[in-house]
Amino acid sequence: MAVTKKVKGIYGAGSDHWVGDGFPVRNLFPSNGVNDEVNPFLMLDYAGPSHFEPSKRAHGVGQHPHRGFETVTIAYQGSVSHRDSAGNSGTIYPGDVQWMTAASGVVHEEMHAKEFSEKGGTFEMVQLWVNLPKAAKMSAPRYQGITKEQIPTLTLGANGQARIIAGELNGAEGPAKTFTAINVFDLRLKAGDPVKFALPDGHNAAVILLQGDVLVNGVEGLKGAARIAVLSDEGGEISIEPKVGSTLLVLSGEPIDEPVASYGPFVMNTEEELKQAFQDYKTGKMGNLS
Repeated sequence: MAVTKKVKGIYGAGSDHWVGDGFPVRNLFPSNGVNDEVNPFLMLDYAGPSHFEPSKRAHGVGQHPHRGFETVTIAYQGSVSHRDSAGNSGTIYPGDVQWMTAASGVVHEEMHAKEFSEKGGTFEMVQLWVNLPKAAKMSAPRYQGITKEQIPTLTLGANGQARIIAGELNGAEGPAKTFTAINVFDLRLKAGDPVKFALPDGHNAAVILLQGDVLVNGVEGLKGAARIAVLSDEGGEISIEPKVGSTLLVLSGEPIDEPVASYGPFVMNTEEELKQAFQDYKTGKMGNLS
């Protein structure tokens, strides 16, 4: 008999703040102190939905460094442009995903795309940070610009949809290349149309509610906006019952059983490696943007 993943806790946003001048975010972790329960995921910010007036200049976050992990940006409304010191660049639009592997270190910037800045409009995105295992932390940086056309979509329940960004669900594989076993699913569910599916036993898992009202494995409380249900690593079965139309992210991952030393834009295994990361950035070893 299939074992259901237990709901360990439901939390709202732990902080509400601006990142740069372009991303008003609600942070769902690590501000809630659930890091161990969602390992290998490190951080999730839900930006917006927020309205921006037309502007002659792009809002966003200017150049800054990263080392030791990956940033994943999922676009719902608006558009954002990326460029980095490894020579990668790209713009994502609604439905697209940017998957940047900082690894040994990059300097990058994330800005509202020029056409969005000029026209203004509603901006809504998620940024997720994914840890890298020690063996990959000093590998070469990588950039994956994933368009919505590349992301397979499955029907769940009668009319619900699941986009498979990373990992596998019901035989559909996501396009994102990952270093460890993780799943990232983007769900759009209809009111009164329950869905069931399975995640791997042993994976840490979470259901992120962006907007809506759902029961997860019969447990209420995932209602409104920017809320997270943390699930047990034991078991695999998940049921989601939407009371209204709902938008969610489902995350699961094999835990990385290694020490984590993090500070600001760097996530390593030891304090010495953190110090080295800051030194390498200051001396230009991570490159720069001209």
